[in-house]
Amino acid sequence: MQHGQRGSFQLMKSLNRAIILNKIRIHGPISRADIAKETTLTPPTVSNIVKELIETGLVIETTQGESKGGRKPTLLVINADSFYIIGVDIGPKVIRIIITDLTGTIINSNTKEIPTPLTNKQLIEVVKTEIRQLLHMYPNSLEKFIGIGVGMHGMVDVANGVSLFAPSLGLKDIPIKTVLEEEFYMTVLVENDARVMALGESWFGKGNEGDNTITINVGQGIGAGIVIDGNLFHGDHYIAGEIGHMTIDISGVRCSCGNYGCLETVAAGPAIAQRAKREISIGKESILRSMVNNDLSKITGKLVHEAAKKGDSLSIAVLRETGLYLGIGLTNLIHIINPKRIVIGGGVSKAGDFVLQSIRETIQNRALTKAAKETEIVISDFGDYGTAIGAVTLVLDYLFSASQSE
Repeated sequence: MQHGQRGSFQLMKSLNRAIILNKIRIHGPISRADIAKETTLTPPTVSNIVKELIETGLVIETTQGESKGGRKPTLLVINADSFYIIGVDIGPKVIRIIITDLTGTIINSNTKEIPTPLTNKQLIEVVKTEIRQLLHMYPNSLEKFIGIGVGMHGMVDVANGVSLFAPSLGLKDIPIKTVLEEEFYMTVLVENDARVMALGESWFGKGNEGDNTITINVGQGIGAGIVIDGNLFHGDHYIAGEIGHMTIDISGVRCSCGNYGCLETVAAGPAIAQRAKREISIGKESILRSMVNNDLSKITGKLVHEAAKKGDSLSIAVLRETGLYLGIGLTNLIHIINPKRIVIGGGVSKAGDFVLQSIRETIQNRALTKAAKETEIVISDFGDYGTAIGAVTLVLDYLFSASQSE
């Protein structure tokens, strides 16, 4: 019984700590009295935990608030620059690493192209080298780094921090968490890139106004992060959100996963480039031909977007067709999850001015109910840094989580 009581006490202490931290994070500057009032915690409990948080440097006292009859209360805020967090985005082509404070504000960053082909060990070495380069810029502040978050494309074993399968790199069973923790002596958390992107949106972006949201990462591949009642949904085997591998065309081309006609094969960046190449090769006119000096192999999704911005009708048509396919995929998600909002991020999201209308029209034509047809579809504001910011948020979520032990 004593053991159970002790466990309950530790859990309650941790829960209370998380409640207070989040109250200060979201509503600060805030007084101790208002925290007690708004959380139903007792004033002594709030005072004791706030004292601990101040001692750790997570919270600081700031300007005094308005008096409500007695002395002016001292207000509390998160000490944003007291600690740093490293966010790592391991994509199909590049590794992007950022350093942020506790508000997710980017302080420093670095981007490195991924050499291919490579082994698990070589990929880890590239990641370690890039992290070291950034840490070398803070020789007197290493104690301020509290964790590393990693957003990894493909399937991830979240509990053990292992990349189970990175299809674009052709790698399996990469022990990211274990190796990085041994190297840098700090907490390392690993998650699928689309899911961390969803977490980042729920904390700092366009997913923070609804408990049920979906964030789509559309780039070299396509994935989704699903937030239900404010929590990331993983599924039983960590593959929830792999919408890039839902079948759209049973007679379609083969996908990197081995199946045929997946959403990725018609709507991801490489599919956009391939469709443009095919249209040009059968005689369609496009400024893309001159942009690549008649070498069609050099056409990329990014170039198609650039051509569309210059008014190229073929490129505009290709992107609108991409929006149609994405709209079909998102309609399926709406019918399954029924989210309040869908946020679109990743490289293809930069072409939002050409794909968004087509996506919305497709949903209007295909969704079952009037409310479903009006599901909000928005473009992320994070650009290239969506996954890296999400990776940072992975550590922040852990730091502010009630699941931590004292």
